[in-house]
Amino acid sequence: MFTLNQFPLPYASDALVPYISQETLDLHHGKHVATYINNLNNLIKDTKYESVSLNQIIQDSAKNNDQKIFNNSAQIFNHQFFFNGMCNGCDAKIPDEIIKKFGSAENFKKQFKDSATALFGSGYTWLVKDGEDIKIINMPNADTPIVHGLKPLLTLDVWEHAYYVDYRNRRADFVDAFLDNLVNWDFVAENLK
Repeated sequence: MFTLNQFPLPYASDALVPYISQETLDLHHGKHVATYINNLNNLIKDTKYESVSLNQIIQDSAKNNDQKIFNNSAQIFNHQFFFNGMCNGCDAKIPDEIIKKFGSAENFKKQFKDSATALFGSGYTWLVKDGEDIKIINMPNADTPIVHGLKPLLTLDVWEHAYYVDYRNRRADFVDAFLDNLVNWDFVAENLK
């Protein structure tokens, strides 16, 4: 069984202020992620999923079309990846591979923002490695690159609960704050290896 302590925030809940408030992180991690963990634990109790890793649950539930189990397990993974991909005041620069692929930091940010603001409804905008190629893709709801043979590098949660307290309906402003101030490029560089 899983606990919230297994999926901690990699920083204090006020570490991303002023771009993401402590209230948002307390709700996002402490309530939303905790609910996914609780739901998953209830769904997998006394099943074949009870004693396997989160990644195995995600892969198997996707293959077996166990939608409720997939949704909750993938949301735990997606959120942890999102939280790990941020820091406030990081000095790292955008990796050269990304600059080369998109032509410039500005082009990358524009394409990522365009994608994130175009995603209808809820989901995630991902930077992924597809073989040797690097792509920006949108995935609705709880979908995750790891079940599609893609290697995640970075993600932005564009479900409203990720930004509504701080930005209301201004998703574009949230995307700008993320890209300009919060991306942990060391995390991205590590995922590129």
